[in-house]
Amino acid sequence: MAETFGITRKGEKASLYLLENRQGMQAYVTDFGATLVRLLVPDRQGNLRDVVLGYDTAEGYEKGSGYFGATVGRVANRIGGGSFSLNGRIYELTPNDNGKHTLHGGRDFFGQRLWQVESADSQKIVFVISSPDGDQGFPGSVEMKVTYTLNDEGELKIHYHGVPDQDTPLNFTNHSYFNLNGHSAGDVLEQTVVLEADGYTRADGELIPTGEILPVEGTPMDFRQEKAIGRDIGESYEALVLAGGYDHNYVLNGAGMRRAAKMCSAESGICMEVYTDLPGIQFYTGNFVDHEEGKDKAVYEKHQGACFETQYYPDALHHENFPSPVVKAGETYETVTVYRFSANS
Repeated sequence: MAETFGITRKGEKASLYLLENRQGMQAYVTDFGATLVRLLVPDRQGNLRDVVLGYDTAEGYEKGSGYFGATVGRVANRIGGGSFSLNGRIYELTPNDNGKHTLHGGRDFFGQRLWQVESADSQKIVFVISSPDGDQGFPGSVEMKVTYTLNDEGELKIHYHGVPDQDTPLNFTNHSYFNLNGHSAGDVLEQTVVLEADGYTRADGELIPTGEILPVEGTPMDFRQEKAIGRDIGESYEALVLAGGYDHNYVLNGAGMRRAAKMCSAESGICMEVYTDLPGIQFYTGNFVDHEEGKDKAVYEKHQGACFETQYYPDALHHENFPSPVVKAGETYETVTVYRFSANS
């Protein structure tokens, strides 16, 4: 069942859809950006808390700059220099980061386009969008599908699928900011995180990877054992200083579908586990959020949410030692991310 979610600058009518499971969890998603708007999860008392940052209308998402809950692509994260070479040809993209790099595909964001609804029921919705050859500067046309499923095991699954007609990079992710005390509950620095990663990709002062993979052991970047987000965030360590907090790609251990991360709140009792089949995850602590007016008249500030963006490594197109996001013509791009919720008694 859909409700009106506002009118875009292009005069398009955006809609909001509700998914609900037997445990009372609710996910509200909009066709504007195939975006996760609200995610209501039972806390230890059984009370529902909305654990993602967002806006009340499509107009809010058009004005906002934080990619709250958005589906981002064609290539999520950063591409250094705003260009890349593929099959002997250089492709120029839109420089929208520090005036020279490309972030989340460039200015014409998938998170600010109206997607079509292919099918929908009470627990599943399929969004689809056609991306033509040359879109954002990338080669090949592709029809992308993003499917949200809220199952009775407390899992929100996001499934991505596309088949390009030319060789092209594809690296879609969801950019939700999670606060397990509730979206308007202040910062997340006391909430704890586990990241299943022995290393991370070092980045320069403009957050472009150098190609190096550094070990987390013995550094403030180590989340292999559960610790509070804020415990080391203020350390005088290169990566943290350059990013103003955590904003780094972690090189996940193992392969195939496995747990990548865990986040817990002692206050609400809510825990979230993140599963992915991708090689990396961007852990971002909302370092650039600054007095952003959000849902329910909330005002979001720095460190008020944490992102867990499953992905191929940033700038992988320029580093042969990184797993490649290039999908061959006619082959299938398919990946799944799962956010699994539970509450401690």
